[in-house]
Amino acid sequence: MTIHKEGYTSIALCVLFIFVLNAVIQFYFPEAHVVKWIVYILSFALFVIILQFFRSPIFPVETDDKIVLCPADGKVVVIEETTETEYLKDKRIQLSVFMSPVNVHVNRNPIAGVVKYFKYNPGKYLVAWHPKSSTENERTTIVIENAAGVPVLFRQIAGALARRIVWYVKEGDKVEQGQQFGFIKFGSRVDVFLPLGSTIKVDLGQVVKGGRTVLAELPAKAAQPKPKKEAEDAFASVAAARPVKNTIKK
Repeated sequence: MTIHKEGYTSIALCVLFIFVLNAVIQFYFPEAHVVKWIVYILSFALFVIILQFFRSPIFPVETDDKIVLCPADGKVVVIEETTETEYLKDKRIQLSVFMSPVNVHVNRNPIAGVVKYFKYNPGKYLVAWHPKSSTENERTTIVIENAAGVPVLFRQIAGALARRIVWYVKEGDKVEQGQQFGFIKFGSRVDVFLPLGSTIKVDLGQVVKGGRTVLAELPAKAAQPKPKKEAEDAFASVAAARPVKNTIKK
């Protein structure tokens, strides 16, 4: 177990606050032993909470191009078919993982491949489990396309407490599965949008681990919509082979 680099400043500020608070109590209330012990206990509890929040576990990642790894620790709060409107603009299976303040907040790439799209979107700070948090909160949107040409879109979403999203990727980067791509401070949420036909391996309400839990198995090749011209040509061929009469009733 190590401490994530994003926690160094916060831990230093916490230690400074605890030192000043205890020094003030010792100076102004030297005989208030009960008060001092209460402050000592609260100070220790605060330090442990901050320390555990920024923990960064080290473990081997079992990679597989056919699977999608969970990008964060937390609980599965959404599994549904929806329309992704920002980049993919088609129907997808959405899985959402809610991260509470006690979870590890390291974010990991769900698949290996090339970053095809990245965008940071400023926004609101609705509670992370709010249905509109996926589209209205401060967030990042990342799309990775694997070697088979299957894209997976995922988002870091800020919550009511999480007001700092950190990311380490940009468009064109080649990334590894399970590699860290970002960090969100305090309670937050990560959404993953999978191609239709993916086999979901988790259940609603299930506790999951980033980089270890398998969310889904991808289809061999994502279904691609036909270009407009190709679709029109196909329709013309069908119409020529089987003419359709238009009947207007007067």
